[in-house]
Amino acid sequence: MKFISFIVPCYNEEQTINSFYKQILEVMQQIDVLYEIIFIDDGSKDSTAEIIRRLCKEDPSISFISLSRNFGKESAMFAGLEHAKGDAVIIIDADLQHPPGLIPQLVEGWQIEKYDVVYARRINREGEPILRSWFSKKFYSIINKISDVKLVDGVVDYRIMDRKVVDSILGLRERHRFSKGLFEWAGFHSKCIEYKNVERAAGNSSWNFSKLFHYAIEGIVSFTIVPLRIATFVGILTALAAFIYMGITIIQTLLFGNSVSGYTSTISLILFFGGIHCIFLGIIGEYLGRIFNEVKHRPHYFIREHIESRVRTFEFKK
Repeated sequence: MKFISFIVPCYNEEQTINSFYKQILEVMQQIDVLYEIIFIDDGSKDSTAEIIRRLCKEDPSISFISLSRNFGKESAMFAGLEHAKGDAVIIIDADLQHPPGLIPQLVEGWQIEKYDVVYARRINREGEPILRSWFSKKFYSIINKISDVKLVDGVVDYRIMDRKVVDSILGLRERHRFSKGLFEWAGFHSKCIEYKNVERAAGNSSWNFSKLFHYAIEGIVSFTIVPLRIATFVGILTALAAFIYMGITIIQTLLFGNSVSGYTSTISLILFFGGIHCIFLGIIGEYLGRIFNEVKHRPHYFIREHIESRVRTFEFKK
């Protein structure tokens, strides 16, 4: 019998954990597979960890990983992938924005139709702030123009992945992880399931505009060097324009003599090009910063507490 591991990153989800767990149980009664649910507490400040510990005592299929601090969702998902034992892995959020009702379709696509990856895509953004939706669409538009990895707007982390896909993802050891890009870059035979956007069941999202902007920069820097090429191209154009302007100035001086006019335009040009230099130094700094973090080879996370599921391993070995 096939065995599936659920990876559930959690951060301050005390209001949704119980509802999420009940819905997972209801859905899995319809599917003839063994499973484990791996809850990863990413440094929650509420009672999320206490609730999961209680569920672990009641249900032997639940595994609990408590990280030493908030390392971010990417690190929490990576921790889950490293500890998952299943023939396939399902990544799903605990806030119920990833509808558990899609799980049978995900499993069918993997088990019956033999897809390596079956992922979910939301077809609308109802309930999202208008400004956030606009910036999200612009991000996908920009990254698809400058990167070889093509991301589909609306695709989320909610997906089932075959064991060979999980092992491939785990082989990508970079410290700065942009999972949407890594999943797409890895390839494999994939299928998309569409659904309408679902608002959080309770609580507030920890993804504010600042975090989303940082995540967008992470995605762009991780999968393209086009910003560096733009900096080089603009630098060449600037040098060319300066050379032409220098020639014009020399000719004017020789023909008409030296003039003190143009003070305002000169200062404006200095400020303008100084600003461009600062922007491009910042772009270069983003790439250098990532190199600096990668060469330190720090682990993605530390585990404070780990409770393994009590599902017997011989029940799901191939």
